[in-house]
Formats: sequence, structure tokens, C-alpha cells
Amino acid sequence: MSEDAQLQVVRGAPDDVELAALVAGLMAAATSAPAGPSTSSSSAWSDRRRQLRPVASPPPGPDSWRWSLRG
Repeated sequence: MSEDAQLQVVRGAPDDVELAALVAGLMAAATSAPAGPSTSSSSAWSDRRRQLRPVASPPPGPDSWRWSLRG
């Protein structure tokens, strides 16, 4: 190998086809577009949050801390 090599085979003896597949995969990963935030707008009707029931807090009192984790 030359001194300016970026990859080093640690174990095994890959042939030229295996090294070419590795380089092609690395190049495809490096040139792919970065995943940005989704710009698709969803309808308010498909929002699952509106189907959840509001959780009532326990009434104030000396035992309210016991019931605070039970819903």
C-alpha cells in the first residue's frame, strides 16, 4: 500500500471486486443529499394528539403525591 492510503485492511485479503464495492459504497454515502427536515404538511385531522384524553391532575391534599404517577 502507498503511504497516503485512506483505508487499511486489518484482517483478511479482499480482492479487487470487494475493494471496488467498498469504495463505491463510501462514495455513494459521501455524495448523497443530507436528510433535512420534512416539509410535508399534515392535516390537523390526522394529528394523533387530539385523540388523547387529557390527564386530570390529582386533587390537592396530603396523599396527592401517591396518585401523581397513576393515570
